[in-house]
Formats: sequence, C-alpha cells, structure tokens
Amino acid sequence: MRAVFPLLMLSSVAQALYFFMDGSTSKCFFEELPKDTLVVGHYHAEEWDDNRRSWSREDGVNIFISVDETFDNDHRVVSQRGSSQGRFTFSAADAGEHKICFTPTSASRSNWLSALQPHGGLKLTLDLAIGETSEIESTDKNKLQDISQRVKDLNSRLQDIRREQIFQREREAEFRDQSESTNSRVVRWMVIQLVVLGATCAWQLSHLRSFFIKQKLT
Repeated sequence: MRAVFPLLMLSSVAQALYFFMDGSTSKCFFEELPKDTLVVGHYHAEEWDDNRRSWSREDGVNIFISVDETFDNDHRVVSQRGSSQGRFTFSAADAGEHKICFTPTSASRSNWLSALQPHGGLKLTLDLAIGETSEIESTDKNKLQDISQRVKDLNSRLQDIRREQIFQREREAEFRDQSESTNSRVVRWMVIQLVVLGATCAWQLSHLRSFFIKQKLT
C-alpha cells in the first residue's frame, strides 16, 4: 500500500520536515508546480537505535527517489537511488501536479520495525526548496560579478605594470642620453686639451730654436 503525504504550502524558502516510514513502504508528496520551476531537496534517513535510545544514521539504508508527472500519465522525470543522506533536484518541464516519492531499503536487516511501534521503522528528514531559480540565478550573477571584478582588478594591475615598464624605459632612455652627452663632452674636452698641449709644445720648440740660433750667432 502506497502512503500519501501531501505537501502543505511551500514557498521559495527551504522548509524542513520529517516523517516516519514503515519498512520499505513508499511515502509520496503531491505538489502543483508552475512551468520551469526548480525543485531542490536534501534528505537524510535515520533508524532507531535501542542501545543509544536515539535516532542514528545507518550506512545500510538506501533511499530511492522518484518524481512523476501525474498530468502526463505518470511520466517519470526523476529516478534516483542514493544513500541514507543525499540531494536531488529537478525542473518542472510543464505546469501541473508532480508526485515525489521516497522508498527506503535496508541491507542491514530484513525486518524493520513497524511505524506503528513507539519509535517507528525509519525517520526521514526532508529539506525541500521550491522555486530556487531566482536564488540560483542570483548566486550565478554574484559569481559572475565577482569574476568580472577580479578580471577588472587584473586588468588594472596589468595597466599599472605596463605604465611602470614604460616609465622604466623612459628612465633608461633618459639615462642613456645623459651618458652619451657626458661621454661626448669628455671627448671634446680631451680633444681641446690635446690641441692646447700641441700648440704649447710647438710654441716652446719654436722659442727654443730661436734661442739656440741667437746663441750661436753671438
């Protein structure tokens, strides 16, 4: 027998609820969804531990999740088997009633406690969010804005590096021009010194020659 557990009014904000399941009996939810509505669900299943006197998660528990479009001859849009804790998501292709079912199985034991017992057979906690499209788009938009801002920062840094390189090249060109100008002045000064020295030597030789000539004549 398939138990039916209808959902109440669920907004776009995630709402958490829990319920008890009897062995491997499925528990289903019915929800009217507009077209292109995104549904995201997080779940975890727990079994009652008599020794601990509390609910605890068992690795041997598996959850089969199915989503059918009741308005389209129960066309199945989700068929997913997961562990005792997981996530599922789907988007409504068309507007209409959707049936979301959870079916547990256990590899740890063959006979589960009945849900009619004080502690039931299985406790399933479901955190379901309907209509997260805008939230996801907002998250994606924020990520894109963050990436865009990082790209702008990188471009700004590249521009700063480019300006620094141009400044360094201008400094190097200015230093090279100053060095060439200094070297040119040094060469000109050396040439002038050599010309003056040569002229001085020529004058002295001429003066000494005239002096010796006069001494011989005398």
